[in-house]
Amino acid sequence: MADSRIFEHSRQLFASARQALRPILPKGLRSDTPVVPVVRLSGVIGISTPLKPGLTLANVARPLERAFRMRGARAVALLINSPGGSPVQSHLIYRRIRQLAAENNRQAIAFAEDVAASGGYMIACAADEIICDPSSIVGSIGVVGGSFGFAKLMEKLGIERRLYTSGEHKAMLDPFLPENAEDVERLKGVQREIHASFIELVQQSRGTRLKGPEKTLFSGEYWTGTKAIALGLADAIGDLRSTLRARFGPDVWTPLITAPRGWLGRVQQGTRDSELIPRRGDLAGELISALEERAMWSRYGL
Repeated sequence: MADSRIFEHSRQLFASARQALRPILPKGLRSDTPVVPVVRLSGVIGISTPLKPGLTLANVARPLERAFRMRGARAVALLINSPGGSPVQSHLIYRRIRQLAAENNRQAIAFAEDVAASGGYMIACAADEIICDPSSIVGSIGVVGGSFGFAKLMEKLGIERRLYTSGEHKAMLDPFLPENAEDVERLKGVQREIHASFIELVQQSRGTRLKGPEKTLFSGEYWTGTKAIALGLADAIGDLRSTLRARFGPDVWTPLITAPRGWLGRVQQGTRDSELIPRRGDLAGELISALEERAMWSRYGL
């Protein structure tokens, strides 16, 4: 009996001390503070260079795992700002979010910033709901691919293209050869398959919330946040801070979960920092990647 009384007295003293110190403790150290970790998913998906790693599963896997496994988390907020990119990386990130949400019994809430389009919208569909700004760009459920043709320029300059392959279609759609209608149709067939998978993912994720005709929803068109809500592609207008404070209280703690960084400030991906510094011969690739990224954003007027 004496031991139990001592234990109870100690517990009460500890509780009183904790309550007295509560006003000066950081939110993260208060046991009764609601926690909603935030993971930022920003940038073009898949396009990656040494100086500017793109949005890939390798980049975001660790922050996502830390966020969904954070002790006491009430939900996980996904702050999305992406014009899309690689369909494979988009799907990998989507699947990882769904897996972690199921494994840890956590709700995911996506917040669209400037753009959640194409692959960016696919990732947003991994959340239980999608919140956006009235002017956010949402949708673009489609597949796009592009290239350039230099065959006529080469002919004008007197340049002969010499290409050696094994496999009938190995040089399909080579930009230095004349365009072949059969090769174009093959590419379109691949795009139709990817598009069909994208449509199925959106239908499974959004379910009965989709309100527009399929011909409109899956045409590749994009809309403002307000219109996206009317079509059932998003759920509500709002921003991260206001929405989470309204749901979980004014004291909600929203720590930003980021990937570990090396001594040069770059995200660690199992690569030495010295290997992330581009050689002179890599600068052309950096420039091309920058132009590709700029083109992705400009497609949505940004």
